[in-house]
Amino acid sequence: MTPGFLTQVHHDIREVVRAFAHGEIAPYAAEWNAAHQVPLATIRAMGPLGFLAVAVPEEFGGSGLDALSLCVIVEEIARADAGTSTVIAVQNGLVGAPILRAGTPAQQHNWLPRLACGEVFGAYALTEPDAGSDTAALRTTARADGDGWVINGTKQWITNGGFADLFVVFARTGGPGAKGVSAFLVEKGSGISVSNEIPKMGLHTSSTVELVFEDVVVGNEQMLGAPGQGLALALATLDGGRITIAAQACGIAQAALDLAVEYAGTRMAFGGPIAKFQGVQFPISDIAAKLDAARLLTWQAAVLRDAGQPHGIAGAKAKLFASSVAVEAANVAVQTLGGYGYSAEYPAERYYRDAKITEIYEGTSQIQRIVIARDLFGDSARG
Repeated sequence: MTPGFLTQVHHDIREVVRAFAHGEIAPYAAEWNAAHQVPLATIRAMGPLGFLAVAVPEEFGGSGLDALSLCVIVEEIARADAGTSTVIAVQNGLVGAPILRAGTPAQQHNWLPRLACGEVFGAYALTEPDAGSDTAALRTTARADGDGWVINGTKQWITNGGFADLFVVFARTGGPGAKGVSAFLVEKGSGISVSNEIPKMGLHTSSTVELVFEDVVVGNEQMLGAPGQGLALALATLDGGRITIAAQACGIAQAALDLAVEYAGTRMAFGGPIAKFQGVQFPISDIAAKLDAARLLTWQAAVLRDAGQPHGIAGAKAKLFASSVAVEAANVAVQTLGGYGYSAEYPAERYYRDAKITEIYEGTSQIQRIVIARDLFGDSARG
């Protein structure tokens, strides 16, 4: 469909993932969502297929592929179930990626192979009750104590947190501002208190919790990257994570489009299928065009990342646009199905609920617009 982006390897990967998603995820997605169940056994089964450490080199147990491959994988999983794709996105982009980027050889050899095979699941602990979009305002502290650190504070909206074995934790080791933050690898069972699941509008197959750190002791060897460089690592990680969320949004939009097309072609009214009416055709056609554009923006950002080029702005544009398309596509699917779209008998209402989060997490749409505006206007865009 798009020469210059997907190679034959990418097409082959997509077929493997699509077959897995069609056979092992899609038939059970409604049941899992109704039960608010994270399908960990199914997710672990993705380890041998290489889905859990896509861009991690083979020497660490990963697939040794690229960011574009990860986009292809996440989109196909999200097309079957968005919540399940969130686990994959976090494992790859928010946990594996910073360890690969900033970890010591010992940290990489210890954690990356275990993340790759599904022995271990990870979570990314950055957001706090009063530090969401304003990441530099985080208050969790890590106080130096002998040969280690003592962490105190609270983290909120932590995806994968309910079952994670490893947490990438950001805490203040110095003074105020961005340069006072460091990152740590903290294991489950080290004294972290995990709340019950936070009730959410969508993504019911994804775990989201609050974490409380009360005198949690970590060693110096658990610091990830250099002291005071934690926030830089966090933002670099999010630059890549936004591309993955854009891919997730494309998957949700594709699922909604598929459903709307299928239903409109078979629903009979006024002497024929409702697909014959322009009032039905045109919104669906608009989604098809916008989805192609969203996918191209996403792939472009991934290609820049793979080439080692600046990709933060491209990722912001991709996430901003793709998330908007996902919400619009879900809305069109609900409207096309009418009463059935509002009923849990069909997945349209699930797509509607799941799509909205793509405009919020890993940087809201407003934050993406700020990022883009600062690139366009420079210092004149800063307050």
